[in-house]
Amino acid sequence: MTGNELREALRCGKRVYGTAIVSTFPGWPYCVRDSGLDFVFLDTEHTPIDRMTLSVMSHAFREIGLPPIVRIPSPDPYEACKVLDGGACGIVAPYVETVEQVEALVGATKLRPIKGRRLSEALKDKSALEPELLAYIENRNKNNVLTINIESVPAMENLDAILDVPGLDAVLVGPHDLSCSLGIPEQYHHTKFAEAAHTIIRKCRAKNVGVGLHYSEGTDLEIEWCKAGANMVMHSSDISIFSKALKRDLDEIRNAVDAS
Repeated sequence: MTGNELREALRCGKRVYGTAIVSTFPGWPYCVRDSGLDFVFLDTEHTPIDRMTLSVMSHAFREIGLPPIVRIPSPDPYEACKVLDGGACGIVAPYVETVEQVEALVGATKLRPIKGRRLSEALKDKSALEPELLAYIENRNKNNVLTINIESVPAMENLDAILDVPGLDAVLVGPHDLSCSLGIPEQYHHTKFAEAAHTIIRKCRAKNVGVGLHYSEGTDLEIEWCKAGANMVMHSSDISIFSKALKRDLDEIRNAVDAS
């Protein structure tokens, strides 16, 4: 899958599957290649991955057909440009709450390399660009996927306007931060959280914007969200899956040996 194919799948409602990759081992892409993933999520907000290592990882995953989507440390258009220059197929911008933030990120991901006043003019009206330049920009950025984290009450209050910004491809809900913003930390089965999650899913799909939630505690809620319309399945992370699988197998061995 290319970045453009991932972007089109997200917008048209096709379900795509990804996981967070923490391991920087150069052979790791080939270990996960046949797992059924459609893309990978590389996080630089909470994971200490330096710019060079991130670039190597991005190119490795692109080479085997798994588009790397990188979460940047903040909703900063310059951070977005840095990871795209390093080989990422798209970004996830954390804790976005305003239309202005989304517009700036659209400029960084969909209208590169123009900046400054010309970018401001193009964001208001693409016809401000010469036809040859516009064609060049659209072709150059066709594989760039723009995803934002919606993870607060203020973001939900602005969601309708945010979803109307042209160029936004997907919304990824941060359950932990959203539950805290709702005043019910980590209570993911709480009615208040369920209502918020389902509202975000419904509004995103109504605007042909992809939507998913990044979740690591089992699969029951992920299945529920998919049935409600979510089409971006961001399941757990490589380290979390390894840790749980190792504990499960060791517990199985211990229980069998102790019972004998």
